[in-house]
Amino acid sequence: MVEATVVFAHSERAILRVGDVFLKVDPDPARIDIEVEAMSLAPVPTPEVLWRRPPELALAAVPGTTLGRLGAPSTGSSAVWAAVGAAIRTLHDAPLPPRLGRAGRSAAALVAELDDECERLVTNGVLPADLVTRNRQVAEAALRPWKAAFTHGDLHLEHVFVDGDEVTGIIDWSEAGQGDALYDLATFTLGHEEHLDDVIADYGTDIDLDVIQAWWSLRSLLAVRWLAEHGFDPFAPGCEVDVLRSRM
Repeated sequence: MVEATVVFAHSERAILRVGDVFLKVDPDPARIDIEVEAMSLAPVPTPEVLWRRPPELALAAVPGTTLGRLGAPSTGSSAVWAAVGAAIRTLHDAPLPPRLGRAGRSAAALVAELDDECERLVTNGVLPADLVTRNRQVAEAALRPWKAAFTHGDLHLEHVFVDGDEVTGIIDWSEAGQGDALYDLATFTLGHEEHLDDVIADYGTDIDLDVIQAWWSLRSLLAVRWLAEHGFDPFAPGCEVDVLRSRM
């Protein structure tokens, strides 16, 4: 008998696996629209859409295994990290999708969101003031004009599947759209900065390492409280709080 397994669940959405089918349940139809549209346009391997009946989206499993996860060492070779860098570059060079994605928020909007979040982190005693202040300073480098690219918008390690040194699939496109290419690179290497050189070796030019580091700080500052409130542990070894501490 095929069993249903909960892959991921919180108050906003859930993902179940039944055999080789992943069933995403999301009450926000806009996120499903974005995901389906982005997968149809992306020039990289993506899951096959089996059916779509909002709030459900059924996707076929992609071959291979994830490259790793935040907070755990990756067993992937330098070659496979480089292969992912090449795949990300292919995505970023593709024609722009019609929507503005998560990575495309304006600098002004990010400043307002970041400053509000930093104040909450300190006021509520979530993080020490000096840790927040230092990372807010580092994050400043990301708050600059950028050329829009086709971005995934949530390119965590867990969303990239590989087989050997080949990229076999990239999943979870609900945040995709027009955005800052370096945001994707920073998200992918978050907590695994030792592999950044491998990634950019096949990604190519136009890499500002200060901006990558800025996105590591900015993403982590914005994520800590949300993760803690939704049942995740940003304080676990190698996760977001350790990323922030590494900037001290």
